[in-house]
Order: sequence, then structure tokens, then C-alpha cells
Amino acid sequence: MTEMPTRRTILSAGVLAALPAPLLATPQEGLAALAAGIRPDLVARTLAAMAQHDERIWSRDVVVIVDFALPSSQPRLFLIDLLAGRTTAMLVAHGKGSDPDHSGRLVRFSNVEGSGATSEGAYLTGEAYDGVHGAARRLIGLDPTNDLADPRAIVIHAAWYVGPDIVARQGMLGRSDGCFAVSPADITPLLARLGQGRLLYAG
Repeated sequence: MTEMPTRRTILSAGVLAALPAPLLATPQEGLAALAAGIRPDLVARTLAAMAQHDERIWSRDVVVIVDFALPSSQPRLFLIDLLAGRTTAMLVAHGKGSDPDHSGRLVRFSNVEGSGATSEGAYLTGEAYDGVHGAARRLIGLDPTNDLADPRAIVIHAAWYVGPDIVARQGMLGRSDGCFAVSPADITPLLARLGQGRLLYAG
């Protein structure tokens, strides 16, 4: 793996102009540019969350935006890698309590323990661990709308009911208990690129 040059090395070598644009932009500018295909109001709320929770966010190299206005049959978790200059879209399930009729669409958010629902708002990614679903990452809710994420055990994990094959068979994904459940094929690259201390915004 090639190491990224330090800023001091870059400046001393005089190669600043050769760097990709996302490296030169501020995180806010880079995010806005790479999120061009995501709903503008959701991007604006993500940028506001980034400013509001500035002291809690360790790194701004990777940001995740989850657009729960889209049906579960469509990729709606957007992993925005500001250093690489690319956005990757993935399938992600919502909670049973957010879609009680299993329509494939989220109809309500909830932060109530036992609701089985998805919570909206800004999350800080926590530590990685191995749980009942395998590799997973904890989430810390930063807003009043999701501040019970830890006691509710809302995390990022893989699930058998998420994947293109599930969509092809039943037209929608299965539902989680409120967690951000992704395809088993996506969990390893997602957790590798979305390290601890990053922002995930769900709306």
C-alpha cells in the first residue's frame, strides 16, 4: 500500500498543484462536490451537522449520508470518500418499526427503545467489533432524535436479508431492528473505509 505524503513533504516538494481536487478542498467543499447526486436538502443537513458536531468528529476524510426517502430496493447509503474523490452507493435496510407494513419504504423515525425503528440525525462512528452478525461498528447518536443509539444497540452490521438477490426476489429488502444493515458483500469494504470517529447522517 502506498502511503499518502504528509503536508510538509508535499509543500517541500512543490507538488501541491498535482494533488486531486478533493484533497485541496475543505471537507465541506469536497462533500458538496461529491454529493451532487444526493438530495440537496439532505446534503445541507449533513454539512450543518458537520459544523455543529465539529469537536466530536475526529476525521472528515469519509462521510456517510443515508437517504431514507428512497425505497429499500435502491442503493441509499452513500459512502463519500473525500480523499479518493469518489462516492459509493450501497443498499441498506431500515427498521421494522419504521415500516410496519413492510412496504419497502420508511414511513416514520423513532428514538424509542423497543420500537425497532430507525432514528434520524447525526451519528459518530464508534469502535469496530465482532457480534452476532459478524463484523460490525458501533454508532453514537449526536442528536436528540438518536441519542439512544447506544442503549438501543444501533450499529452498522451485515444481514442476509440485504442484497441485490433479495431485491430481485421480493422487490425490497428485509428489515432490521433499527440498525443500518448492509449486504454481507459490502460490510468489509464499508467498515474498512468508514473508520472510527467519522460522521454518518441519516435523514
